[in-house]
Amino acid sequence: MNTKKIILLASGSGSNVENIARYFQDRPEVSISAVLSNKKDARVLDRCDTLSVNGLFFNKTSFYNTDCILDILKALNPDLIVLAGFLWKIPEKIILAFPNRIINIHPALLPKYGGKGMYGNKVHQAVKANGDAETGITIHYVNENYDEGAIIHQAKIEISADDDAAQIAEKIHVLEHEHFPKVIEKLLTGRAVD
Repeated sequence: MNTKKIILLASGSGSNVENIARYFQDRPEVSISAVLSNKKDARVLDRCDTLSVNGLFFNKTSFYNTDCILDILKALNPDLIVLAGFLWKIPEKIILAFPNRIINIHPALLPKYGGKGMYGNKVHQAVKANGDAETGITIHYVNENYDEGAIIHQAKIEISADDDAAQIAEKIHVLEHEHFPKVIEKLLTGRAVD
């Protein structure tokens, strides 16, 4: 069996990383080669220990001003690089080295609420401020611009006028955990996933 390899990049607590890792635990056709984080104290690195997944911290210099991270990625040769709550813009040299092999999840229905500075609670607050009746997630390919890569999958959820940003965030997390691993699996195996 030809095992497909993924690398996850994350900046925060890593709930999506843990969800993806647990989803693929009993699916030997997909393995997680490593989790890379740009924050030394990110909870995602603690989760890596619990999940028995290699976790690596890197700084801004190694990401943008050297080929260090690019060389690590090339050595690991992933079939897919998955941004799971990763907040830095991906350097063009990495995008060029892995064309159509880097995906991201965004907590809104792009093109709405995308772009630089639009992440996490900022997105949910904007959705609330605009009085939207629905929101959702967008899984998309990564290109040289924030949140502008080709859309792979979107899922919607209704929100009520009573929902605050925290309640919207909870609903979005449910969507992320339901859809992200399945979309990754479909991209890697070509199989439709329920």
